[in-house]
Amino acid sequence: MAMTLRLTDEDAAALRETARREHRSMHEVAVEAISRYTRRRTETRDEALARIVSQDAGLLRRLAE
Repeated sequence: MAMTLRLTDEDAAALRETARREHRSMHEVAVEAISRYTRRRTETRDEALARIVSQDAGLLRRLAE
């Protein structure tokens, strides 16, 4: 899917510099950053839900009745 990504001048410069340092394209660096961010958010959400289910198992059971 094609899309337009609007960055601040500072973010564009940081992305450009990272890509240059790593000998990668700006596209590759941006895609990896998005992938890492979404994966981390999913993991954080899953860990929080597991903690709630574990800590509040009794309450959740009573609410389900």
